[in-house]
Amino acid sequence: MICKAGFVWDANQHFTRFLEECGITCELITPHMLAAPFFRSSFSCLIIPTGFGNPLYSNLLPALRASASRIKKFVENGGNVLVFGAADSKPDAYDWLPFPVIYSHDYHQRSVSIAPSCKASTLIEDYDSSCIECDGTFPKYSGTMAGNTNADAVILEQTIGKGCIIVTSIHEYPSRSFIRSFCCSGTQTLF
Repeated sequence: MICKAGFVWDANQHFTRFLEECGITCELITPHMLAAPFFRSSFSCLIIPTGFGNPLYSNLLPALRASASRIKKFVENGGNVLVFGAADSKPDAYDWLPFPVIYSHDYHQRSVSIAPSCKASTLIEDYDSSCIECDGTFPKYSGTMAGNTNADAVILEQTIGKGCIIVTSIHEYPSRSFIRSFCCSGTQTLF
C-alpha cells in the first residue's frame, strides 16, 4: 500500500522531512494549489499544520475556506485529514470543516488524556502526557472528544463517509506510529 500525504502549507517545512522519515510519501500543496479548481492529486491523508489560521505564519485559511467542499468530498471518499491548531484568536478558524468547531487560542503546557479506543490514541505516545504543549482548546464542537485536558477538548475526531478528520491543538509533532497508522489507513483518494 502506498501511503501518500498532502502537506498543506506555503512552503516545505521540517514536518515534511519528519513524514518522509516515517515512510510517508509527502507532496507539498500550497494555498494557491489548494484553492485552484484544476489541481488534482491522489492522497491517503491531508495534513494541515499548526498556524494555518494565523496570517503571520501562513496565507492558508482563505484557501481552506475556498476548498471546503473538496475537502469534504475527499474525506467522504476515504481520505483522512489531520488538522492542528490555528494559532490565532479566531474562534471561526475551523469553519471550513464539514462539522462545527469553535477554537479558543490559549498556548501553554497541559496534561492531556486520550481515549484509548480513538484513532488518535497514539498521537502523543512519544511524549510525557502530563506536559504537552497545546495552543488552545475547542469549547464547542461536533464529533467525538478524543483527547482532553481538565475536561477541555484538545483532540476531536469525526468520521465522514469512509474517512476521518482529526482536529488537535497539540503543538508537537505526532508520534511516528500515529503518523504511519493514520496516513496509511486512509484510502488513496483523488483531491
